[in-house]
Amino acid sequence: MNSCDHELVSMKACVKQVCPCHLVVCDLCNNQEVLVHTDKACCFRVGDCVCIEYNGAMTMSLPPHITAEEICCATGC
Repeated sequence: MNSCDHELVSMKACVKQVCPCHLVVCDLCNNQEVLVHTDKACCFRVGDCVCIEYNGAMTMSLPPHITAEEICCATGC
């Protein structure tokens, strides 16, 4: 498999907590809390609706952790 052959997974979520290097969000599909590692965390505020793209890998910890490849404000939440 070529490193360019992977597809990103999308998650639409609501920001619950903002920290310097991560966000805690609530996945709008299943109401699950997820910790999102991102260097763009300071760009968001509690209550923002975000669209997160990540590689599909999620830890089995509570809450699960993902690393955002892309993250931006979403509309229609």
